[in-house]
Amino acid sequence: MGQKIHPLGFRLGTTQSHDSIWFAQPRNYSENLKEDKIIRDCIKNYIQKTIRISSGVEGIGRIKIKKRIDRIQVIIYMGLPKLLIEDNPLRIEELQTNVQKKINCVNRKMNIGITRIPNAYRDPNILAEFIAGQLKNRISFRKAIKKAIELAEQAGTKGVQVQIAGRIDGKEIARVEWIREGRVPLQTIRAKIDYCSYPVRTIYGVLGIKVWIFLNND
Repeated sequence: MGQKIHPLGFRLGTTQSHDSIWFAQPRNYSENLKEDKIIRDCIKNYIQKTIRISSGVEGIGRIKIKKRIDRIQVIIYMGLPKLLIEDNPLRIEELQTNVQKKINCVNRKMNIGITRIPNAYRDPNILAEFIAGQLKNRISFRKAIKKAIELAEQAGTKGVQVQIAGRIDGKEIARVEWIREGRVPLQTIRAKIDYCSYPVRTIYGVLGIKVWIFLNND
């Protein structure tokens, strides 16, 4: 079952919770879902243009959205949030204004906050972003994966599995390669497993990176 269902959706209500928390009538559900995607895309594009990311630690772990009738609260989890605000503290206000314009937020207040991730390499999104940066620099995929797994183990994880699919190293035939270290019990619901799927554009084409991280048992 671990290979046939989304690892996070499989654990909703036990070790995982939704990244978007709101209630909507069925006729308004699609609009709210589209609004969440616009908010996340706008934030990611702004941060990528503002910060030159040299390693995965500076990237975004996840973006959580909470909606009420008159308020939208957005929390950005980052590896090093100070890189976004230390040079210009007004960047958060600028980001908030840009997002409000994108979604036409007129009757609702928006509040954007940033939270630092203590151990950045325990987050699969940041780990995948690190691997993507290595692949863009034409570093061997095996070397990039092993380095990422080493960083994750140093951060205190119990197991890591990384999979890359596509035209790896520019080969004509696409293939799937994966490496696992430690335990990754995908079929155990109580196991706290974090997961992400991250696409990366290289000169050979688009590669898909998947990362599973086993944190602990509840």
